Amino acid sequence: MPTQPPPSITPRQMNLLRAVASMAWSDGHLATEEIDLMLDQFSRLFANDPKQQQRLQQELRDYLLQNIPLEEIIPKLDRQEERELVLRLGYEVIRSSARTPNEPEINEEEAKAYERLKSLLNLSPDAVQRVEAEAQTSLETQDGIVELLVVQIQHFING
Repeated sequence: MPTQPPPSITPRQMNLLRAVASMAWSDGHLATEEIDLMLDQFSRLFANDPKQQQRLQQELRDYLLQNIPLEEIIPKLDRQEERELVLRLGYEVIRSSARTPNEPEINEEEAKAYERLKSLLNLSPDAVQRVEAEAQTSLETQDGIVELLVVQIQHFING
């Protein structure tokens, strides 16, 4: 069985992408539209020209479709800033993922996944509270969740 070549993004970028995808999968569903939108936005973030972006979208699709457990991703996050970013992105993903108007904003599976994420990240209660407050403010002032995620990751990578 042939092995898939490594993606053309850094391991650090891949860990961030996988953590976001894992939280998006926490309710057991990742819509094709969500995948396409994430691929479009992340490829623009990680590649400069349209040809590179298209190749990167093809590479990353398989990675997004894999539901990698958080327990495999979180230990690879070495820095406090990475852990806080993953918490923020995870919070933003679950706060914006209601699929129907009658569905609660955060369903039971998402709430459990978020609690597991917080536990695995092992951040101080003060850091968690600060990150959640910042994320909530961003959610109230930004338009699309994927665009918001891209802005947050871009700021982290370039900052």
